[in-house]
Amino acid sequence: MTEEILVLGATGKTGRRVVRTLEAAGATLRKASRATGFDWNDQATWKPFLHGATAAYVIAPEDPAAAHQFVELAAAAGLRRLVLLSGRGLDKTPPDVFRSMHAAEKAVRASDLDWTILRANNFNQNFSEEIWQPEIEAGRLSLPVDDTPEPFVDVQDIAEVAALTLTTDGHQGQTYDLTGPEGVTFTEAVSKIATATARPIELVKLTPAEYREALLAQGAPEEVATELNGMFEAMRKGHLATPTDDIARLLNRPATSFDTYVAETWR
Repeated sequence: MTEEILVLGATGKTGRRVVRTLEAAGATLRKASRATGFDWNDQATWKPFLHGATAAYVIAPEDPAAAHQFVELAAAAGLRRLVLLSGRGLDKTPPDVFRSMHAAEKAVRASDLDWTILRANNFNQNFSEEIWQPEIEAGRLSLPVDDTPEPFVDVQDIAEVAALTLTTDGHQGQTYDLTGPEGVTFTEAVSKIATATARPIELVKLTPAEYREALLAQGAPEEVATELNGMFEAMRKGHLATPTDDIARLLNRPATSFDTYVAETWR
């Protein structure tokens, strides 16, 4: 039987890199996104993608209830292996913050599938792809940060770990913390990008209240503002500050440094 790997969010920041990495390895894929007819809000669209698939790369849906429903349907459809992208420090995050990630991890852990959870730090690519990109390009990034370092992780590293855990044994029931090789403060990160682009970029350190008001003014829902503030609080407390060697151990090479990311991206 042909092994077919389902990649959810196949056009997203991590998903499209997982797709490229698996395709380069010769894997047979099913690419799930709105463009191909997959809709988290319509369970009827899930079944055609799951039918006959043997493994899946999954990102938590916005609706916490959908995670359990999807995992249950995946198991019933005969899926054997599931790799879930989650957030580092989730075990130190209150259950009302990032509820969808909590629900997805709970559903996966309670299943009989061969599961692996990838808990990642903030991505390098948050500076250059969506998220903080517009502010970086405008020359002024405003976030509720201090000088606590963040070992930003490169999305390609995540994709390669995802591909490995989707296609090889020995990762069942494992939770991997994926980080870059060293901590970098936001001040340092912004300075490195400014130097590479030869233009000034200001980092404005907001209070949590100021950040919440800024998000709400941009049209973000209250729940999103609460979740993001919860993430930055965990970062300020240092819960995400210590690098791990999981990427180096799994890929047999060093994790991609922030300097390498800047050199390859901000030319």
